[in-house]
This record gives sequence, structure tokens and C-alpha cells, in this order.
Amino acid sequence: MFLRANRVAVPRDLTRVTTYDPRRETAPTEVGLKANATDRIWKAVEAMYRSGLHPGIALTVRRHGKVILDRAIGHARGNAPGEDEHDPQLLTPDTPVCLFSASKAVSAILIHKLAEQGRLSLDDRVADYLPEYGNHGKENTTLRQLLAHRGGIPEVPLKHVDPMLLNDYDIILKLLCAARPNAAHGRQQSYHAVTAGYIAGEVAQRVSGRSLPDLLRTELAEPLGCTYFRYGLAPEQRATAALNAFTGPRLPAPLAYIARRALYVDFDELAALSNDERFMDAVVPAANIYSTADESCRFYQMLLDGGVWEGKQVFKPETIAEAVRPAGPIQLDRTLMVPVRFSPAFVLGEKPFGLYGANCPHAFGHLGFLNIVCWADPDRDISVALLNTGKTIAPDSLLGLGRVIATIGRACPRVRQ
Repeated sequence: MFLRANRVAVPRDLTRVTTYDPRRETAPTEVGLKANATDRIWKAVEAMYRSGLHPGIALTVRRHGKVILDRAIGHARGNAPGEDEHDPQLLTPDTPVCLFSASKAVSAILIHKLAEQGRLSLDDRVADYLPEYGNHGKENTTLRQLLAHRGGIPEVPLKHVDPMLLNDYDIILKLLCAARPNAAHGRQQSYHAVTAGYIAGEVAQRVSGRSLPDLLRTELAEPLGCTYFRYGLAPEQRATAALNAFTGPRLPAPLAYIARRALYVDFDELAALSNDERFMDAVVPAANIYSTADESCRFYQMLLDGGVWEGKQVFKPETIAEAVRPAGPIQLDRTLMVPVRFSPAFVLGEKPFGLYGANCPHAFGHLGFLNIVCWADPDRDISVALLNTGKTIAPDSLLGLGRVIATIGRACPRVRQ
């Protein structure tokens, strides 16, 4: 009974809470898949939704550059535990959702763009661009190490962090510049949940002479034709945004400790904090990009296609190759306490099994708040964005997520060995 607590109401007829436009989707047989491929994938999403742990889920999948799935199920608001259910708002494929840590990959790519333009090098020291950062043993930390979670600053240097402090870019920047690293530069991999984003973001701003939101808009959102794909949300956009919700049981003590160390706040409080207007006002480079599933999928499709989107060269192929190049072998991460392999932008796939399913050694992408997953897999020629608003560690949620990812991998066989 404990594991079944704190869940959303799920109707028997899921068509009532499913939205999509068939005209947006290409028949799976046109991209070399079996006729039932998309049905199989969507049934796995429906099973995930039936757990009652996810108020809303959106999924976009491209194969050979063509959209084969662009659907949403559930509600953007009004059907989470504790919410007023009198006037629930459906989640649609056009609803913006916070990417949380999946924002990291997008922000990191802006650094790679500046390297492409010759304005910086990933092997330059952070202190070359941010002199106040070069102290207490951080003098020789490079941008590459920072982006690959080897910068030695996985935590904000305060014993008790007010979560709303994370919305104050300038204060966090000063704290991190004054911080002592937990290890010599490059020697220890410890996932930097939000910290590296502030430092890399400030480097991007100083090098370019422009704000980070402006860089994101001109270098990615506009070239990709996005309505959102921005840090936070403008006031006029917020009524359409999906709200996040804590669902399922509370974390047991060991997991709660790991979560608080990585996120600076109790796991079950973070979803509510992310719905605060101050969070939507802020620029949190590693955590508060808002996007539709299709917009995130466009980003990964552009990378998959060598930097080209709709005939326009947005990034050079060599820039993308550098962004996905492993920073080192798979190893136990000292923050997450699980084995993971990073590039200076992405969480990388593995063989025989990794974040993006079985036999995905060349896949790259990112996880967001446990169950948002966006990735591209060159071996299958797919780009995927799976977004949802239920924040939970319930076992059936993790199993459901794993089944969706595994089903996508099986339904979309490899096109290269």
C-alpha cells in the first residue's frame, strides 16, 4: 500500500487523455521499420502512464530524420496529487516542459559553438576567461574538465543551501569562484548537478559579450525554429507550461542523502520549487531550459545529421565530434555512486547496456531529474525526447521508463554495425 501512495488518477480509456496530430507522423514502414513499430512504442508509454506516477508524458521520435511519433498523454496541470482536479489541462505535444538536467547538454553545446568560432578552446583554463575562478587549486582546471564533471566543484560550498538561492546566478557564481575543489583538477569524476553550468555559462557570456539567453536564442532556438527552448519562461508563456509533481513514496534514507547532496534540497520538495515563478524567471544553465519534446528532438536530430537542420549548417560536424568524444572510460561517479561515462557535453551510451538501452555504444544525450531522457543514436539513426512531469523513485516508474527505452531500441533496429 505504501508503494501505491501519492499517484494520479488514470482513466480507463486513455484516448481521453492522449493528444497528437497524425499528420505530423510518418508511417514506420517509410523509414524501414515494421508496421507496428510505433504502436509497440506507444503501448510502452501507455503502460508507464498507467502506473499513476506521471501526470503527463510527451514523446517525440525521429528515424532517418522523419517524425514517427509525436504524442502526449496525461495532463499538464490539474491532475497531480494535491492539485485541484476541477479543470485539468491536457498535456499536448506543444506544451513546454522543464528539462531539468537535460539542460546541461544544450548549455554545453553553446561552449562548443564558441570554440567552433575560434573564441575559446576546450583545453584552455577556466581562469583564462574567468580570472576570479583561478584560486585554491582551481587555477589549472580546463573547460573540458569542467564540462565532463571533472572540475572538482560538484557542490555549492554551503552547509545549508536555500534552494531559491540557486535562482540567483550572481551569488552562486561568486560562491563557486571562491570555493575549494574536492579534488585536484581532472582527477575525480563527480557529477556537477548545477554548479558547472554557472561557471561555463559565465565564460560563454564573457567570451561572447552576450547574455546566455541571447546565445541560446540565436545559436539554437531560432535556427531550429523553436517556440520555447529557452531558460525559464516568459510570463505570457507560463499558463501553458506543464507543472511538475512529486509522486510515489518518499526516498529511503540512503537515496535521500545522495539526492540532497546532488540537488541541494529534499527530493520531494524540488518539484514544487520548480513550479515557482522565481525559477521560471531565473537562468539556471544546468537545470531550467523549457522545451517541447519535438524541440528537444530537433536539437538531437541536428547533431545526428552533422549539424544540419532543414538544409542549414547550424554546427560544423567536427564540433559535434568533439562534443561527443569521451572524456575518459566509464567509471564510478563519486556523486551519483553509479558507473557512467561522460563527454564534455553528454552522458554516453554503452555496450552491452547503458542509459539508452542495449548496445548503444555511440549514443549520446542526457538525463533530467531521473526520468526525462533525450538522446540520439547514430547506429539506429534515431533521435528521441521523452519528457514527463512526475518526479519519483518508485520502482515501477524506473521499470516503466526502462521498458519504453528498451522498446524504442528493439523497434528501431541498428542500421550500422
